[in-house]
Amino acid sequence: MEKLSKELITCQTNSSNLPERILQFGEGNFLRGFVDWMVHKLNQQGLFNGRIVAVQPTPHGKTVPSLNAQNGLYTVVLRGIQNGCKVDEREVISSISRGINPYEQWDKVLEVASKEEIQLVFSNTTEAGMKYLREDYNEAQSPLSFPGKLTACLYHRFKILHGAPEAGWTIIPCELVENNGSLLRQTILQIAQDWNLPEDFTGWVVEHNRFCNTLVDRIVTGYPKDNIEQFRQELGYDDELLTIGEPYHLFVIDGDPIIRDVIPFQKAGLNVRWDDVDHFRKLKVRILNGAHTLMCLAGYLSGEKTVLGMMENPKARAFITNGIYDEILPTLTINEAEKESFASSVLERFQNPYTQHYLLDISLQSVSKFKTRLLPTLHDYTEKFGKEPRNIAYSLAALIVFYKGEHFEENQLIGTFGGQEYQVRDDEETIRFIYQTWCEAKNIEDVVQTIMENEKLWGCNMNKYPGLKEQVSNDVAHINTNGVNFDLLLNESNGKL
Repeated sequence: MEKLSKELITCQTNSSNLPERILQFGEGNFLRGFVDWMVHKLNQQGLFNGRIVAVQPTPHGKTVPSLNAQNGLYTVVLRGIQNGCKVDEREVISSISRGINPYEQWDKVLEVASKEEIQLVFSNTTEAGMKYLREDYNEAQSPLSFPGKLTACLYHRFKILHGAPEAGWTIIPCELVENNGSLLRQTILQIAQDWNLPEDFTGWVVEHNRFCNTLVDRIVTGYPKDNIEQFRQELGYDDELLTIGEPYHLFVIDGDPIIRDVIPFQKAGLNVRWDDVDHFRKLKVRILNGAHTLMCLAGYLSGEKTVLGMMENPKARAFITNGIYDEILPTLTINEAEKESFASSVLERFQNPYTQHYLLDISLQSVSKFKTRLLPTLHDYTEKFGKEPRNIAYSLAALIVFYKGEHFEENQLIGTFGGQEYQVRDDEETIRFIYQTWCEAKNIEDVVQTIMENEKLWGCNMNKYPGLKEQVSNDVAHINTNGVNFDLLLNESNGKL
């Protein structure tokens, strides 16, 4: 079967004639099924007329070669129920011009950064990708961190374009981090100080570059590995970057009217709101993303593979719904009707029969996700009720067991469950710390205490929460010996489903 190519597919937009106007850090499923899909929609209607250069964010990425082999083309399939109606849409997206591996072609990234036509920067490098990393500056070599790459690109642009005010960028990060734009700006200024970059550069960054706080919402599950042959037959071609997502989407951007005119998402009928992010963020991160993190590792260690599988398992579903309604919602100081409505819509989205959202995919960077998505609820619940949130504590125990692993292969920690191997995917320092703790601690209580007191992981010493260490230790011991058993939680909650 032929591979997806320009010769095979005639796109509705003659994208090859459009200039490169966006520099994007990240080339994964989410950006391709969200921002890049939106830019494609704008181009179809003649509202933006620009393409994206996608930069690989980590040294181990594998998407760029496939992206370039397919001339930047890939297929997005949106399937689900929207407004009570079945949706099943397939479309070839042509908004990406090319991908660049910065660890092999850093000069190409800097060349793009110096182009006057580049106006916008988007990113999605996961929560961990936004972390500050102190590293040396080498003009001829890509920094390792995303903020480091962006700082180097900004400085190169500043020098080449002589600090022109109009050369400043609008930077729209899509990482699920609170105040992501403000945090990114602060990190770049810190890196500029580390690198002893000129004061007039930092002044230019502050005065002439816009950093937008954002919130993104769409479930994008990526490549349908379990039923790819069906899609190949239906599409009539082979697409290595085929991306599956749900119809629902929401993009909240805290940006001024100038930005709205540069990239007028709203004119294309997209669900983009130029508004304060905090309200939407709390709903989405605490409920939707919190439920994903709550379920993924406990679900995987129970034998389930997907979100849909969890929802079709009555006991696993009870674990999720009890976590949402008994622990997450009571801590949210938001209108009752609004948060109940959002929670109901989340559970409906989890039951999308077309979506194979793999729990192992959700497990990426689980420690930082727990810190961002569940720890605020744990804190607020403990403050309000004087005890640990039972389901969240259980999910933390599952995380600690999942990260135990068994051995390293090429600097990757491998664990086994149900006779199959899995990879623990997180930053190396986090993985090695938890692995070493398991190897060196005398007993499970010491494992839990050492992991939970690491403020670098969680931003606080979690042993301060009443009863949490004892409960998590008991759960870790039970899961480590017997595996995950949702009956334990159901019995404690009087069997409530």
